[in-house]
Amino acid sequence: MALKLLIIFSLFCLIRSQETTDPISLDDCCKDGKEKATESQDCTRIPLISESTTCRIAQEQCCAAVLEGITCSKGISMAKDQNSCDALLSGNTCETKTAKVCCECCLLGQEAQKHGLTCDFKLSSQCGSVFQSCCQNKSADSDSNSSQDSTVIFKEHKSGSGEQCKVGPGNCAHNCIGNNTCTCFTGYKLKPDGKNCEDINECLLGSYHCRPGEVCINTPGLYRCQREISCGTGYELTDSNSCKDIDECETGTHNCPLEFECQNTPGSFRCRPKMQCPMGFIQDALGSCIDINECLTVAAPCPTGQVCMNTVGSYTCQRNSVNCGRGYHLNAEGTRCVDINECRHYPGRLCAHKCDNILGSYTCSCTTGFKLSADGRNCDDLNECESNPCSQECANVYGSYQCYCRRGYQLSDVDGSTCEDIDECALPTGGHICSYRCQNTPGSFHCTCPVKGYTLAPNGRSCQDIDECVTGTHTCSETESCFNVQGGFRCLNFECPTNYRRSSETRPRVDRSDIIRCVKSCQPNDITCVLDPVHSVSHTVISLPTFREFTKPEEIVFLRSITPSHYPHVDSPEIVYDIQEGNVQNSFDIIKRFEHGMIVGVVRQVKPLVGPLTTVLKLAMNYVTNGVISHRNIINVHIYVSEFWF
Repeated sequence: MALKLLIIFSLFCLIRSQETTDPISLDDCCKDGKEKATESQDCTRIPLISESTTCRIAQEQCCAAVLEGITCSKGISMAKDQNSCDALLSGNTCETKTAKVCCECCLLGQEAQKHGLTCDFKLSSQCGSVFQSCCQNKSADSDSNSSQDSTVIFKEHKSGSGEQCKVGPGNCAHNCIGNNTCTCFTGYKLKPDGKNCEDINECLLGSYHCRPGEVCINTPGLYRCQREISCGTGYELTDSNSCKDIDECETGTHNCPLEFECQNTPGSFRCRPKMQCPMGFIQDALGSCIDINECLTVAAPCPTGQVCMNTVGSYTCQRNSVNCGRGYHLNAEGTRCVDINECRHYPGRLCAHKCDNILGSYTCSCTTGFKLSADGRNCDDLNECESNPCSQECANVYGSYQCYCRRGYQLSDVDGSTCEDIDECALPTGGHICSYRCQNTPGSFHCTCPVKGYTLAPNGRSCQDIDECVTGTHTCSETESCFNVQGGFRCLNFECPTNYRRSSETRPRVDRSDIIRCVKSCQPNDITCVLDPVHSVSHTVISLPTFREFTKPEEIVFLRSITPSHYPHVDSPEIVYDIQEGNVQNSFDIIKRFEHGMIVGVVRQVKPLVGPLTTVLKLAMNYVTNGVISHRNIINVHIYVSEFWF
């Protein structure tokens, strides 16, 4: 706010110098702007009281200062009443932003008061005054008055000759922005005397930004982030966050005696005696000279055939009288002992299988499938099955073993020991294992049937139909008859046509051989009924599977009629059968034959049908005398073709 008024003041001085007279004072213009802010709380449409540019600016800015004070007071009230500024998060207007700044600065002041921190914490002009107000628990009105005091400062400087300030001893320590106002460099805050500056400890205020694993270290006017690492004894942490070896010899932090000299090592140091040992001696850690045993050096100091004898500071060579032990013999020169290769000298006599020479002796070993016996020479058969080399069954044989698999598994061709499951369903004969579907299981298989209407037969492979009519699992009403079909059931209700009556009662369950017969029963004087050639209407039901392999006609329905024994007879009517309706795809035909003194009409399925399919085959049994149909019987065959072949 102070910076805003300073810019306005500079602009005002520039314009004021160009104007000569203004009949209305600047105080009147500012007063009018404040009144408009109080009345309408809108500074965008202020009626001008003067054509002067400076008056217009004074009106608008004094109005804006009052509105900003009101908005700031609302933010302070929210902080004190609700202890939160969340309600101001979604707004994006200037008023909302001002209220949010004042609300958050007040929360910061309240937090400082709660923790007993100083209230003299320099922030921006507006935020700083709100911070101090809430930290000292002043009312929102005092903050509003401080905003109006800034306006008074603007009014006092009516010319461009405002007071100037200086940087130097007794004045501003860092920067001066005019009007005796001092500011500090970034990272510093103004002291209570208003002139000097002190460093801001960002690490203490929590206003730093360090990565995880780093700590904040305050520096004058700034801060730095340093890794939390421990270099350990003998190292120190540099400003670049790296560990550097401490040279104890150079820094004089070692503890070597006077007769020793210090030698720096990574992370430590060591003390070396200043005294030098003569040839044949070596100096130990305490500075003492100890004898070197030249006879134990890698390069033998004595020639072949002589033995080395160590002396103090030196050695001597003596001629050796060789005495070789067991497993060795003297070489041709008589100078040294050489190993005897027992396996080559006594082939096949020392070990049952393999002989391996070693220095001074020999060892026996066995071929694969055998183990060395207790005497160290013979070999016993190794029972490999004890180590479970096979995934299922193992049979030990002499010098080896054989793996076997249980039923439903086969031995792997890769390693000869793993048993792999046989997928019976994928075998060439797998399609005939189950009547419906085959599911492979480890070591076996499992047959399944359609979910509805079928159950697995006791043989575990075939699917058999569930007779819902027998089990009572059907949903037929009392007025309906239940008829079982492959994979389900049907609820049937056959009503006789007009002028017909049922010859027998329908049973609750209809078998394949059941025929529901309606015979003609005319009312007296019903000539139409009497002349109707149809004497009976019958219904029968049959369930057929979907034929998977259809090789010859299948006889499905037999229509029998009793005839005289001397058939054929000239006076006997001829029976003619025909299919009137329902012959889907001409899949059925009807033939006539004579057997056991009866004329039989045989309905045959001559083409395969794929279900599910339902059709009503309407058959006519015509009695023809002298070429005229005397009467006929209608037989309705209700055919249900199931979805499956079983």
